[in-house]
Amino acid sequence: MTSAPRFVIVGAGPAGVRAAEQLVRAGHRPVVIDEAPRCGGQIYRQPPDGRRRPARELYGYAAAKAEAVHRAFESLRPSLDHRADTLAWHLEPGVLHLLSGGVPSVQPFDALILATGATDRVLPFAGWTLPGVVTLGAAQVALKAQAVLLGPRIVFAGSGPLLPLVAWQYASHGADVAAVLDAAPPGTRRRAAARLLSRPGLALQGALLLARLRARGVPYLRGARLVRAHGHGRVEAVEFEAAGRARRIDCDALAVSHGLRSESQLADLAGCAFDFDDTDQAWRPRCTPAGRSSVRGVYLAGDGAGILGADAAEASGARAGLSALEDFGSTVPGGDAQRLEAELQVHRRFRAAVETLSPPPADWAAHTADDVVVCRCEEITAGELRRCVRDAGAAELNRLKALTRVGMGRCQGRMCGAAAARVLAHATGRSLAEVGRLRGQPPVKPVPIHAIGAAAPAAAAVPQDQRDD
Repeated sequence: MTSAPRFVIVGAGPAGVRAAEQLVRAGHRPVVIDEAPRCGGQIYRQPPDGRRRPARELYGYAAAKAEAVHRAFESLRPSLDHRADTLAWHLEPGVLHLLSGGVPSVQPFDALILATGATDRVLPFAGWTLPGVVTLGAAQVALKAQAVLLGPRIVFAGSGPLLPLVAWQYASHGADVAAVLDAAPPGTRRRAAARLLSRPGLALQGALLLARLRARGVPYLRGARLVRAHGHGRVEAVEFEAAGRARRIDCDALAVSHGLRSESQLADLAGCAFDFDDTDQAWRPRCTPAGRSSVRGVYLAGDGAGILGADAAEASGARAGLSALEDFGSTVPGGDAQRLEAELQVHRRFRAAVETLSPPPADWAAHTADDVVVCRCEEITAGELRRCVRDAGAAELNRLKALTRVGMGRCQGRMCGAAAARVLAHATGRSLAEVGRLRGQPPVKPVPIHAIGAAAPAAAAVPQDQRDD
């Protein structure tokens, strides 16, 4: 290359911050693009300026880690081109399409590190579109960014490690947590115990969360299956089944998630190969232990490359940064690379234990009635998807999309794709891997029409020698 490579990072969470740290240490000035006004990602999200609160209040036992990430970013800020409040909504070879303050722009790159994080996996149920029913992630945003409790009496339901964490965060801020409804069947703790010891400190923190919830008198019910959210104009009660009997709890809000799914749309648009991951129960972009994707110059880090958590995100971000430096001519310390990969291997073992401990419900599709809305953008029900399988022979997810419009709405399948795949797999008797995945389409998130109209001319205006070398 005849000039310094242009390093671009999407995401300023733990992975993006540590990737930037490696690049700055090597003398580069990377561009860091983030949708939030301040660094931290979802897990270490910061309140807006002027609404600062003590870290211990915001992050609990993870306060020291959150503060370390925030401090690292602030120390790097003079050496970064930080684009806050900026959405990366499309990607072409060597060019990223951005939107900030309603103004579209393009950013050429030589090396792109995607640290895009994850969102909740949504598995619908009757009444889930009622106001007051939100995801766990939305509940966290309200609490961390705005210091708002979604309701004075709230139920948390679903599966995954975030379930007890967010419930405890709300309880410790004064909310009346009516119950935690965990879909994981009894007996999973025993099966997961040995592998949980790969990270004993984190396993202990999880046990303490459960103990603290119970000490506050919060009912924690395992093997609970959501049946319906009831209400007139807003959720007023939750109906569920546990231990073979139907129950109902009154509430003002319901926060639900069945684990996390990687935000991998930009990796898809970059042309990355994907593989089905049995641990995540989802398709994820192919990635080496060093963070290299199948596309030269595109690197993956954090939960966008596979759900491993905040600590692993820091390690994978640093490792992806080293890979980018090495591929563009810098010498990197071999010991650092080996240490980070060994650390990530420990995180992968722990992640497998967590999935055993709290998996999403395997029988969700079988229990989902035909009138349940799966795709709320297009108002497509589970029954419509099943009829398409029966009447049109749809057996692959993109064919189902073409025939029903599932996944064609504002979220582009980010919210409904996991559920639609499960309905299709159950209706056809196939596995999730066999029914495939929704192909990524721009924009990955909603943008104004004028931004889409400006995309092609803006990309064409970037000289070819600035796209690749």
